[in-house]
Amino acid sequence: MSRTPEARNPEAGAPEARVPESVYARVREEVAARADRLWGVGLALHREPETAYEEHGASRLLADELEREGFRVERGVAGLPTAFTARAGGKTGGESEEGAAGDGPCVALLMEYDALPLLGHACGHNLIAAAGLGAALAARAALDGGEDGGGIGGTLLAVGAPAEERGGGKVAEVEAGLFEGVDAALMFHPGVYDWRWAPLTASAQIRVGFHGRSAHPTGNPTEGIDALGALIQLFNALGVLHKRLPSGSHVQGIVTDGGRATNVVPEYAEGLFGLRGGTTAALEELVEELRTCARGVALATGTTVEVTGVGGRYEHFRDNDVLSGLFAGHLERAGIGVTEPVPGLYLGSSDIGNVSTRVPAIHPFVAITGADGSDHTPEFAEAAAGPRARRVMLAAAEALACTAVDVLLRPDVPERAWDRFREKAAAGL
Repeated sequence: MSRTPEARNPEAGAPEARVPESVYARVREEVAARADRLWGVGLALHREPETAYEEHGASRLLADELEREGFRVERGVAGLPTAFTARAGGKTGGESEEGAAGDGPCVALLMEYDALPLLGHACGHNLIAAAGLGAALAARAALDGGEDGGGIGGTLLAVGAPAEERGGGKVAEVEAGLFEGVDAALMFHPGVYDWRWAPLTASAQIRVGFHGRSAHPTGNPTEGIDALGALIQLFNALGVLHKRLPSGSHVQGIVTDGGRATNVVPEYAEGLFGLRGGTTAALEELVEELRTCARGVALATGTTVEVTGVGGRYEHFRDNDVLSGLFAGHLERAGIGVTEPVPGLYLGSSDIGNVSTRVPAIHPFVAITGADGSDHTPEFAEAAAGPRARRVMLAAAEALACTAVDVLLRPDVPERAWDRFREKAAAGL
């Protein structure tokens, strides 16, 4: 779906370039000049949390900020009313969007801004949005603000991505081609660890419905075919399956329909299952195993079964260590060091995975609480509006902007990022 440059001849590759230190210094100055404004945006989102697909206020606020500073904004992209893109550099005027990245590399800065039901910004998306906004504004201003920056030198793309918590706005954006021509997709996530990248699994929601035949359990029990009994047998089979699943894979199910009365054999029963796999390929294998188990149970119980997917699937996250290494170096200037993740510890799933398997991407975690805490809690929501969150958001905005500058001004960076992307793709990572 997205542009993947042909593998280059190492002998003829672009030489490693250097970005003038003055450009990085200007990035820091531009973030600092907007610090109160960016924090105000983060707090405004925090005060008025909006859940998936309902982020009308957040989307409008962020798009307005970008438009005010000269970005070319398109609202309601990918068929999503609360999604948007904002461009600087590249093609202008009536030239086609298809060629927007044709005048040099294209770097995308991603913003999430949906909140959790009842918990507000307990995943810190208000900070993701503010940092992505700050990075886009600072990078554009720094590159346009001096001769040694040489102008943007490509396309700076800010992407408003709704509904990460439910539904997957980035899944729709990928399918709509929004990342066509992008050479690097950059974002950060607040958390409880300082990690260079996020171990995020592939995930899917699968609905399983069993059809049986109703009967009175006393008057004519032999006429009944118990759909709920079949569903329970599926849970038992999956319990056995779970014991042999590889690291990063699991199945968690709930009963969504188990009948209506105890004096009627249920003619229909339904379960909803959340599946995760360490890789997208592992997830696909697990989905197929679930289908096999469901069909086997149906055969054994005399029921019929329907197995259907619910919503878009999240693919596993593929870190681009060329880009995440650059981000880590820039973040360290702000006094925050990040390390490799703890092996075998997974943090969940996200639709950034669908972006990362198509273009080079980063998704580092930067702590706003201690490691004994957790996101998706009231305590984390409170921390997302605290003083440590402000410091982390501004540091992340600087590091993201400096990494974007690297992509736009150093020809070797997008080439090396794509080379690494292809290596991991070929290895199934």
